[in-house]
Amino acid sequence: MKNFEKWQGCGNDFVIIDSREDKKIFDAEKIIKICDRHFGIGADGVIYVLPSEVADVRMRIFNADGTEAEMCGNGIRCFAKFLAEKNPVENLKVETGAGILTVKIDKNSVTVDMGEPILEAEKIPVAGFGNKKIIAEEIEVAGKIFKMTCVSMGNPHCVIFVDDLEKINLAELGPKFEVHEKFPRHTNTEFVQVVGENILRMRVWERGSGITLACGTGACATAVAANLNNFAGKNCTVQLDGGILKIDWREDNHIFMTGAAEKVFTGQIDF
Repeated sequence: MKNFEKWQGCGNDFVIIDSREDKKIFDAEKIIKICDRHFGIGADGVIYVLPSEVADVRMRIFNADGTEAEMCGNGIRCFAKFLAEKNPVENLKVETGAGILTVKIDKNSVTVDMGEPILEAEKIPVAGFGNKKIIAEEIEVAGKIFKMTCVSMGNPHCVIFVDDLEKINLAELGPKFEVHEKFPRHTNTEFVQVVGENILRMRVWERGSGITLACGTGACATAVAANLNNFAGKNCTVQLDGGILKIDWREDNHIFMTGAAEKVFTGQIDF
């Protein structure tokens, strides 16, 4: 029997399990079952709280298909609120697969220093571009040509700007982008429409999870891509299906993401 809590950030939902004592991690088959919305708890991923030797605490996150992700922006906000509810703190240093991130916890929101965006193709990674920055480069998917801007926030993102987001068939295009040969570690894909001054509307296909209501690292990548394409400044609002995130690309090159996180329910997993 294992205690858990269900949390959501902008509709991106997670099962959070505190494994600091036993350090137990479920295998991929169990994670898939937990995330199943008909036969399990239902979630976009499973997050584990673990001890850390280099930070206050360690976060590991697994996608709905059982694969491990390097980082998750909405997930880390939920993770921080989960911990602060039990032991009130204003700041946390969290070890993640994308490095150590600093989190500031307020009453109604969480602000995460997401670190510096990675723009070099080989480091994202994107194949066939050497180590150049990929800004509005052409890619062919499903017989159509799109212009992609690629960014890593510790995990890879392919950002596509479109004139009308409603005309994008995300369920059809998302999986094709995810496994495209240009992305050796697969990719998250964001389709984005500029809807106002420094206001971006984004929908996302998440690597390993499919269509989700929000993606924090994707919102950060979208804000960076918008700035690189001269569509927005360095401080912007990203509108997602599940809510709103504020993204601030500061002078020290760090990306700060601010948004809410909310507990949905608690329970026990019996495997």
